[in-house]
Amino acid sequence: MSERLARDLCAVILAAGEGQRLRPLTARVPKALCPVGNLPLLDHALARVARLGFAGPAAVAVNASYLGDQVAGHAGGRAHVSPEDHPLGTSGGVGRLRTWIDGRGALVGNADAYLAGAGADPAALLDGWDGETVRLFGQPAPGEPYGFSGHRFAGFSLLPWRYVRDLTDEPAELVRTVWRPAEAEGSLEVVTFAGTYLDTGTPRDYLAANLHAAGEGSLVAPGARVSGPARRAVVGAGAVVEGALTRAVVWPGGYVGADEHLVDAIRVGRDLTVRV
Repeated sequence: MSERLARDLCAVILAAGEGQRLRPLTARVPKALCPVGNLPLLDHALARVARLGFAGPAAVAVNASYLGDQVAGHAGGRAHVSPEDHPLGTSGGVGRLRTWIDGRGALVGNADAYLAGAGADPAALLDGWDGETVRLFGQPAPGEPYGFSGHRFAGFSLLPWRYVRDLTDEPAELVRTVWRPAEAEGSLEVVTFAGTYLDTGTPRDYLAANLHAAGEGSLVAPGARVSGPARRAVVGAGAVVEGALTRAVVWPGGYVGADEHLVDAIRVGRDLTVRV
């Protein structure tokens, strides 16, 4: 990233969502802290923008609402935290940060976006940017009725200050306040992302993201104990697996008994199983 972009840009990670479609998983932790590949989604997002040069409270912000204390505590000193008493949506969340953004363009990413493969760090959104157009990461989706130039949104957008300055902190979505208006005036560019993108918003997609992170094998965190067979599984730190796993995720501290075989499932603790 050039010195000019580093000076004129910031990053915003949207982490305020409740994750209703992920319930009951999100009854215990906010969606942004659900682990994928044994790393909370928020950590993936912060690492992604850090690799582009956005790190620390002056350069990256995180909004927090549902179970916001958990999000704020997890972000720690790594980002400026913007608390919301009630969900403001993607547009309201950015609008609430206008004073912090303070004249800069904003690289805005969804904490629940899982991206992998070549170009997963959205450097392509920054390359050659004129500071005036709105850019979206998109994946080809011919015929998608709500798409953009034959693409569906893939987790990150780049917003010029001239759009950010007019946003408010009223509940609203960027698709209505920025993306569609920019499209209508010919100021929207879609940058194709050819890798893997999942929004992890449903148990099925959440499991798929974990299995993609595991590849053809399994990911077992240090401190986990797995004595049963595990085929394409992700097992968190401190978990104990005495039974069998097939395409399954066990959260940190989880337990799978010797008489159990979890297939296409997510286990939290000892008593919560979500099957997909």
